[in-house]
Amino acid sequence: MKGWLHEPAKAHGHALAITHGAGGNCDAPLLRGIADQLCEAGWFVLRYDLPYRQARPHGPPFPAQAARDRDGVRAAAAAIREIAPKIYLSGSSYGGRQTSMAASEDARLADALLLLSYPLHPPGKADRPRTEHFSALEIPALFAHGSRDTFGSIDEMRAAIALIPARTELLTIEGAPHGLKPANAKEVTSRFVEFARR
Repeated sequence: MKGWLHEPAKAHGHALAITHGAGGNCDAPLLRGIADQLCEAGWFVLRYDLPYRQARPHGPPFPAQAARDRDGVRAAAAAIREIAPKIYLSGSSYGGRQTSMAASEDARLADALLLLSYPLHPPGKADRPRTEHFSALEIPALFAHGSRDTFGSIDEMRAAIALIPARTELLTIEGAPHGLKPANAKEVTSRFVEFARR
C-alpha cells in the first residue's frame, strides 16, 4: 500500500482512511485538507492510493480491474483498524464509489463512510445510475456533494440515498462542481465529526 499516515498530537480513538478520484492520487489538495483538519481534531488519517494508481502514475482506472481497487479499500481498512477502535472510510468520486461498494459487501468494514462528490451517473446520462449496491449498504454514510455537480444533481442525490437502509445525510456544498475544493475541507470535516459521534 502507498500512502501517508497523519498522526495527531493527542489521539481520540478515531481513524479515517481516505482515497482519491479517478484522475488523482492521495496527494490531492482536498484529501490533504481533510486529513489536516481531522488530525487537528485528534484523528489518525491515512491518505492512500488505490491499486490502479499504484500501478500507473497517470491515467484513469480500468473498469475490469475495479474489484482490485476494492481490495485496496479493504487493505486500508485493515491497516487503520490496527491503530484505532473506531474506523471510518472515505473516498472522492471514483474512490468513494469503490469504497461504498466494498462497504456494501461487508457491513463490518467501517463504522461510517464519508463519500465526496459521489459519481451518481456519467454527466448527461442520468439513465445510467451507479446505485446498484445502495440497497445493500448497511454502514452509515455522509455524502458531501456540490450543487453544480454534473455527475448528479442534489435532487438526484436525495432520491438515490433514500435507497440506502443505513443512516445517511447529504451535505450540500453550494456552488461547488464535481470534485470539491480544499476550501470545503473544514465544512466537510466538521459535519463528518458530528455525524460520526451520533
